[in-house]
Amino acid sequence: RSPEKLFKIIDLHDALADLLPDVSDIFAASKAGESIYVQTTEIRARLADAVRGILSEFENAVLCDPSKTPVPGGTIHPLTRYVMNYIVLISDYKTTLSELIVSRPSASSRVRAEGNELRPPFPDLDLPDPDSQLPLSAHLIWTIVVLEHNLEGKASLYKDPALSHLFLMNNVHYIVHKVKDSPELRGLVGDVYLKRLTGISKSALRERFKSFNAAFEEAHRVQSGWYVPDTQLKEELRISIAEKLLPAYRSFLGRFRHHIENGRHPELYIKYTVEDLEISVTDFFEGSPPPPHNRRRSHG
Repeated sequence: RSPEKLFKIIDLHDALADLLPDVSDIFAASKAGESIYVQTTEIRARLADAVRGILSEFENAVLCDPSKTPVPGGTIHPLTRYVMNYIVLISDYKTTLSELIVSRPSASSRVRAEGNELRPPFPDLDLPDPDSQLPLSAHLIWTIVVLEHNLEGKASLYKDPALSHLFLMNNVHYIVHKVKDSPELRGLVGDVYLKRLTGISKSALRERFKSFNAAFEEAHRVQSGWYVPDTQLKEELRISIAEKLLPAYRSFLGRFRHHIENGRHPELYIKYTVEDLEISVTDFFEGSPPPPHNRRRSHG
């Protein structure tokens, strides 16, 4: 029941389903051939059971993935890539799987998730109403929620809180884009649940901005005092930093700034524009602490 076998088993199931009318015409009409027809239907049923079993075990594997090594730089975790590419493939088999997946994620799955002491508290999740959405949709939503829950645990492996937030931001951003880039998957998950799955509280968002600001200001203070005498090497280091920092911050700011700007005192949390960071990076490795006015230049 390895996940990789799922799609071959679905293909076998569909091939048998297509052949069943011919098998019935040829064999079911006689007593001697009836057993062949019965065996064919039984094999198709066993393949359907295998599909359901693989999907269930895949969900459990995502929940319990044990990898304990933080990915360098807070980038996208291999588990995130694997899971999202896998469920995009699942959505391509929507027609068959919508017929085979007839029950929603079991209560025991929820208990296993809540009882996993190595993970953060499991988030509240109100799965789609049974009458309004396919059971397959509930399973895909459940898989994404379980993935995010696992990633929260992996984020705690980072000693630097800012890097932990960066890791979550990169991975959630990847999840959202994989859903948006697949019309089939987006149709199954639905825009309402996509928004809910990726939403965070304003208080948590404020903390993330504050953590980033504090971490950047400390890095700016310390690394501006470091000195690289070779001009070309110094510029290459700055470019390397900017290529990692600016796109991530631009994405984070673009997705979440409106939540902060609609609240009280947004200037306490959104202290930098992307341009501010770009200018500040030019202070790195100069060998002397930057003057105070170098920070938040565009805010005057």
